[in-house]
Amino acid sequence: MEAQRLDKYISSQLAGVSRKDARELIKRGKISVNGAVVKIPEQKVDPSADAVSFGGRQISYKRHLYIMLNKPAGVVCATRDRLSETVTELLPPELRHEGLFPAGRLDRDSVGFVLITDDGELAHRILSPKSHVPKTYFVRLRDVIDPKAAEDFSRGVTIDGGEECLPAELKILSERECELTLHEGKYHQIKRMFKSRGNKVVYLKRIRIAGVSLDSSLKEGQARELTDAETARLYDR
Repeated sequence: MEAQRLDKYISSQLAGVSRKDARELIKRGKISVNGAVVKIPEQKVDPSADAVSFGGRQISYKRHLYIMLNKPAGVVCATRDRLSETVTELLPPELRHEGLFPAGRLDRDSVGFVLITDDGELAHRILSPKSHVPKTYFVRLRDVIDPKAAEDFSRGVTIDGGEECLPAELKILSERECELTLHEGKYHQIKRMFKSRGNKVVYLKRIRIAGVSLDSSLKEGQARELTDAETARLYDR
C-alpha cells in the first residue's frame, strides 16, 4: 500500500478532523506511530504496516467509507449548498470524514437511499451509463397506472425532448403504486417517464441500489455504514 502523509492519514481516519486539525494534533504530540510520538505532519506512514495511535488508542485503517443514508425531502444531494441542507450535513459526527460525497443524486423532493462515500472508483462504476447499475424506486402516482405501462417501459420509452430511455422494469403494486427499476439516470427521469404516459409522480423513494436495499430500520435523516457484504454487492455490479 502506498505511503501517505501523517496529517492526511489522520484526517481521513478520524471523524470531524480536518487536515488543519490533524496538523495541530501532531504538533501537540497527540499522535504516535509504532509507539513513538511524532510531531512532523509531513512524515510518511504505511497504512498496511504502521500502527498509528491517537490518545493511546490505535486508529484502525479504512481505505474508504461507504454510508447508507435515508434522505428526507427538502435535502439536496451535494456536499455544500448556500440555501439548503445537504446530505453530508445529515451525517452523525462519527461518520463525518473529509472527502465524502453523494454517489448519485435524488431530486430535492424525493426520499430514500443515497450512497455517500469517498471512493471515486465505486462512484464512477455506479454512475457511469456504461455500467447500467440497477436502481429501484417506490413510486406513488396521481392517477391509476396504465396496465400497458409495464410493457412499454420494458421496451424503452421516449420522454419529452426526444430522449430515448433504456428498458426498465415496472412492477405494479396497486392502482397508483409501483416499483420501477432503472439502469440509467437521466434528469428527472421517472417523473418524465410517467408524464409521457399522462400521469404524475406524487411520491418517489429510492429503495435499492444494485443488490443493496435501504435498511428499513433507518428513519429519514438517519445513516449507517454499509456492511462488508453490502459493499461487495455494489462492486459486483
